Amino acid sequence: MSFKSIMRELKEIKDGIGTISMQGIEGKHWRSRARTFIAPDMAPSELIEQGKWANLPPELLLDIIRRVEESETDWPARTVVIFCAAVCRSWRNVTKEIVKTPEECGRLTFPISLKQPGPRDSPIKCFIKRDRANSTYRLYYGLTPSENENDKLLLAAKRIRRATSTDFVISLVADEFSRASNTYIGKLRSNFLGTKFTIFDSQAPGNSVGNHTNRHSRRFNLKQVSPKLPSYNYDVATVSYELNVLRTRGPRRMHCVMHSIPLSSIQVGGTAPTLTNEQSSFSPATKGKEPIIPFSSPNLLSSSMGGNLSTPESLVLINKAPRWHEQLQCWCLNFKGRVTVASVKNFQLVASVDPSFDIPYAEQEKVILQFGKIGKDIFTMDYHYPLSAFQAFAICLSSFDTKPACE
Repeated sequence: MSFKSIMRELKEIKDGIGTISMQGIEGKHWRSRARTFIAPDMAPSELIEQGKWANLPPELLLDIIRRVEESETDWPARTVVIFCAAVCRSWRNVTKEIVKTPEECGRLTFPISLKQPGPRDSPIKCFIKRDRANSTYRLYYGLTPSENENDKLLLAAKRIRRATSTDFVISLVADEFSRASNTYIGKLRSNFLGTKFTIFDSQAPGNSVGNHTNRHSRRFNLKQVSPKLPSYNYDVATVSYELNVLRTRGPRRMHCVMHSIPLSSIQVGGTAPTLTNEQSSFSPATKGKEPIIPFSSPNLLSSSMGGNLSTPESLVLINKAPRWHEQLQCWCLNFKGRVTVASVKNFQLVASVDPSFDIPYAEQEKVILQFGKIGKDIFTMDYHYPLSAFQAFAICLSSFDTKPACE
C-alpha cells in the first residue's frame, strides 16, 4: 500500500469517527466545541483495538506515523497527525512517542504543548483577537488572521470583573470558561489598581509534580484521562507594572517574576521545567473556592526536590527600554515588522540578569516575548524558550487590563 493511500484511508477513518455516536461525556463535549485543531489530551472515543489498523507490525506503524509527522508540519494539514492518534490506543501511544516538544521541533500539536517551553532559535508566532462586547480574548496560531477566518485556536480567555480584582479565566475552547470544566487550564488575577497580576496554573509545571497530596485537592471526574494527580491553582508567575501617576517616566514598565522557571534555564546547558504526557491532566474542579498553592511552598518543593527546601533563583523578565524618536516624536521599538500600530500595550520582554551570573550577552538581549498591535482589536504575540504558550498568553492578557496609575 502506498503512502498516499494510507493518508487517504486515515482521512476516511477521521470522517468515520465523526459519524460515530459518542457514548461518553468527553466525546460529546469535544464534538460540540470544534473551535480548534489542537487535539484534547484524550482519545475522542475508545475505538475497538482489534482490526487491520491496530494489528500493524510495530516497525511499520512507527515508520508510517513518523513519515506523517515529518511531512505535515503546518496547520491545518497537521490535523493528519491528530487523526493518527485517534485511530486506536496503539496508534495514539506511538504518535505521542514520536511527536516532540515545541522546544525540540518548534511545532504545536497536542494541548500539552501549550504548557511546554517554546523553541530556542525561532519564535512561535501567534496573534490575539479581542472581542470587546463579550470581554473575551482568543489566541490563534499563525502570523496574521486569514481571510476565510479558518485560523487554529490555541487558547481563549474571558475577563471577569470583581469588586476588588479582575480575573482572566483561560480555557482550551472559546465558549467554556467554567473552572469546573476539564477545559480550564489556569487564570490571571489582578489587584485593585491593576498594577500587579498573578498567573495561576491548574497544574504544577514540569517535574514539580510529585508526591504532593493535600486534603483540599479537587475531586476528579471519574472519566478523566489521568485521575491520579491532585489539582490546585499554582501561583507560577507575577507580573508587576511600575506606578506612573504623573506620567513622567515614559511608557509602561513591566517586571515579571517566573516562579516556575529557574534562571539557570537560560544558562549554557540549562533546561526549563517541561510538562510530560505522564504528568498531563486537565482536570475539572468542584464548585467553591479552590486552594491556591504558591510555587515555592515547602510541600511542593519537598516533593519536587527530594526534601531540599532551597528555592532556586527565579527567572525575571523586564520590558526592553524603548528609544525616543525625534522625528516621529514617540517611543519606538524594533518589532521586525510584527507590530504596525502604536499602542501603550506594545512591549518586548528580555531577561533581567545580574552580572555575577554566567549568562551570555546574546542570551540577555534575546527578546523572549513580544506583543503588539497590528489592527483594531488584533495583536501579535511571539514567544521563545523558556516561556510556554500559556505563560506568554497570560502575560499578554495583563496588558489589556485598565491601568490608570501606570500610564
